[in-house]
Amino acid sequence: MARQYLVRAMFFSALVVYWLLFFNNVVWQYCSEYSGGYIAIPEGILQIIAIAVPVIVWIIYTIRFFQKPLRYLDELMQASEQLAMHKEQPIQLSGFLQEAQEELNEVRLTAIQNEHKLQEAEQKKNDLIMYLAHDLKTPLTSVIGYLTLLYENPELNQVQRVKYTGIALDKAQRLEDLINEFFDITRLTLTSMTLRREKRSMTRMLEQIVSESTPLLEEKKISWRTKIAPNVEFLFDADKMQRVFDNLIRNAISYSYPHTTLDLLMKQENGEVQIWLRNYGPTIPADKLQHLFEQFYRLDESRSSASGGAGLGLAIAKEIVELHQGTITAMSKDESILFHIKLPMQTVRKS
Repeated sequence: MARQYLVRAMFFSALVVYWLLFFNNVVWQYCSEYSGGYIAIPEGILQIIAIAVPVIVWIIYTIRFFQKPLRYLDELMQASEQLAMHKEQPIQLSGFLQEAQEELNEVRLTAIQNEHKLQEAEQKKNDLIMYLAHDLKTPLTSVIGYLTLLYENPELNQVQRVKYTGIALDKAQRLEDLINEFFDITRLTLTSMTLRREKRSMTRMLEQIVSESTPLLEEKKISWRTKIAPNVEFLFDADKMQRVFDNLIRNAISYSYPHTTLDLLMKQENGEVQIWLRNYGPTIPADKLQHLFEQFYRLDESRSSASGGAGLGLAIAKEIVELHQGTITAMSKDESILFHIKLPMQTVRKS
């Protein structure tokens, strides 16, 4: 646009110079029908004409020159108002402003996306409060109920006291687990988590996790079947990755058939550590599988917080894996559920 205006300005400047040279060097005469002779035009009139004609042309052009930018400015102002008031409608500008139209529409789309993100963040916050109130209420009510029963009935025999105290303790521990889950997801959602990467042995960590989780498997008569590559070491946050596998194993136990195996395979290839964890239970339908890593999602809607988690364990696992620039996916078929984790052994970005 600026180039076109510059070319036009140079053209009309050349026109002014032409008129001045032309009228100063050429003698103007015209024939009069009435006198039959030639009448010379005075030199002063020639100079006036030489100056007046280009000046008039220049004034006309200047008016047109400023009219177009003003029209374009009006268009841009109307587009700005539309951008502020009606972002849903695409912005349409005249052909000369196509570049500005594309940029304004990009701004419009970015603004719409930011609004959606803010709405999603607000909805997540509301969901967090709602689930916090709902899931904490059940175990807390049970704890208060059994403690009240013990307090108001001092004549209860020892067996009953032990039974009710044990139930209250189980509910209190469940309450603690839920609170820890909510703290974790709040940190991941509302703050920026920083990883503390150190060179650690993934082999040793997985072997330790298998050993420590064996008592949990025995309740449902589940056994381990493992194949862990030896001497696999790289930079990762051991504490947070341990949380990933704790969450995956607890989830696998909850949805496994009794008297089955929990398969763990880990190998190193092509600069990646790949880990598979498979359990055997009801096949997860494809429509539910795609929501498996969403916050507060429970595979079995009928499971309450008393029997299942708050629906945060897999969401936390996904967040931590992705912070390591890795991926985690889930597949399910033939009454088995397979989780697949990929972790790069060398990361580009350091936390």
